[in-house]
Amino acid sequence: MEQQPLIFSGTSNRELTGKICNYLNLAPGIIDFRTFSDGEIWVKFMENVRGRDVFIVQSTHPPAENLMELLITIDAAKRASATRVTAVIPYFGYARQDRKDQPRVAISAKLVANLITTAGADRVITMDLHAAQIQGFFDIPFDHLYASPAFTGIFKEQPKNLVVVSPDLGGIKLARSYAKRLEAGLVVIDKRRPKPNLAETMNIIGDVADKNVLIVDDLIDTGGTFVNAVSALKERGALEIYGAITHPLLSGDAIKRINESELTKLYVTDSIPLKYGAGGKIEIRSASELFAEAIIRSNRNESISSLFEIDKS
Repeated sequence: MEQQPLIFSGTSNRELTGKICNYLNLAPGIIDFRTFSDGEIWVKFMENVRGRDVFIVQSTHPPAENLMELLITIDAAKRASATRVTAVIPYFGYARQDRKDQPRVAISAKLVANLITTAGADRVITMDLHAAQIQGFFDIPFDHLYASPAFTGIFKEQPKNLVVVSPDLGGIKLARSYAKRLEAGLVVIDKRRPKPNLAETMNIIGDVADKNVLIVDDLIDTGGTFVNAVSALKERGALEIYGAITHPLLSGDAIKRINESELTKLYVTDSIPLKYGAGGKIEIRSASELFAEAIIRSNRNESISSLFEIDKS
C-alpha cells in the first residue's frame, strides 16, 4: 500500500504549510520547536518518521534562524531514519548572493546549498529563484517551480491592451514567459544600481503609451526599484499598472511606498508571510496548490515537469 507523505512545517510559514496539507487532505506532522534562553534552537519530531517520505516546509528569509531551523530539522529527520527528506523552500534566502561581483565577498547562495546538502536533504523543491544558476550549486535533485500559474489567470481576460514589463535585464526570461502565456507585448527597463537596495531607472525599451502594464519579478524588497519603475512607466504614458511578484520581502517602508505610488494593484504569493497582512494595493495569491502538487507527485515518483514549465526560447 502506498504511504502518504509526511509534511512538517518549520516556524517561518505555518499558514502556507496548513494550506498545502488541506489541499492534500493530510494533517501536518507534529514537531516540537524550542528556543533556549541563549538563543539555541532545539527540534524534535513528535511522531515516527522511520522509513517515511518526509517533506519539511520552511522559507529561509531573515532572520537567519529560519535557515538554521531548516538545517537542524533536516538533520533530525535523517537521524530519525526517514527514508527520504525533501526541503520544500518556498523562498530561497541568500539567492541574490550568487556570484563574486566584487573582490573579497562570499558566494552565500553556494554556501547555503552546501549546508542544506550536508544537513542531509535528499531533494529540494523551491519557487522562482532569483538566479536560476543556483540549481547548479546542488548535487542533489532540485525542482524549480514557477509562480506564474498563480498570477496569469488574473490577466487572461482583463485588462485589455496589456504589455508585460521586466524591471531589469536579468528578468527578461521570466517576463517573456508571462508575455507568451498572456499573448502580450514585452517591455524591458534598463536600470543602473549604484549600490545594494538602490536602483536608478535609466531607459525603457519598448512602447507603453496608452497601454496597461504588468510588471513581473521574482521578489520585491525595499520597493524602491519597483516604485521607480511605476513612475517611469507613468511618465511614458502607461495606463493601469499592475505587479505580479513572487516573494514579498517588503522590508523597511516598502508597503508604504507601494500604497502611495501610482500602482493599481500588486499581487504577491504567500511564500513569505506578510508582517502586516495584505490590504491596500497588495493582494496575496496562494502558491499552496503548486507546492502540494509538487509534493504529492514527488512522493509518487511522478513527473512534475508540467509544474515548472517556462519559455526556454
